Amino acid sequence: MTVRPLVILPDAQLRLISEPVSAVTEEIRTLARDMIETMYDAPGVGLAAIQIGVAKRVVTIDTSKDENAKNPTVYLNPEIVWSSEEKRVYDEGCLSIPEFYGEVERPDRVRVRYMTLDGETVEQEADGLLATCLQHEIDHLNGVLFIDHLSKLKRDRVMKKFTKAAKRDAA
Repeated sequence: MTVRPLVILPDAQLRLISEPVSAVTEEIRTLARDMIETMYDAPGVGLAAIQIGVAKRVVTIDTSKDENAKNPTVYLNPEIVWSSEEKRVYDEGCLSIPEFYGEVERPDRVRVRYMTLDGETVEQEADGLLATCLQHEIDHLNGVLFIDHLSKLKRDRVMKKFTKAAKRDAA
């Protein structure tokens, strides 16, 4: 397993729409293992493949609170097939937008259909943090960032800050 470098805003890769996984190959299994390792190293509770520069519809999530009871799930081609009308506000952050948080309103509960690493298609209902995390990571697969759910003023400020930092780091 390898910790891979994270793609950081304003990198245009974050706006790419990820390609579906057509088959569970050794390459996909290695990608999933590396994503889990990278997610824990960051540390974070979720990671989309595009955040390490791979435009594949792969997501890893582990919302368990106990450091000793890691329970990662790999979602291949995840899609939301149902969402509740009830909404919930969560203070979201993102490994690709370090040290910035913003309140995002999303459906409180979702049902997600995805393929497992065994090639099985399953559906899972989620609420709370897991529902928020699934929606956040699936947004990544579609080139959407959590800052896109904020006001234009806040989004513009964040983009300006990270663009300036990227120019400074490149110099």
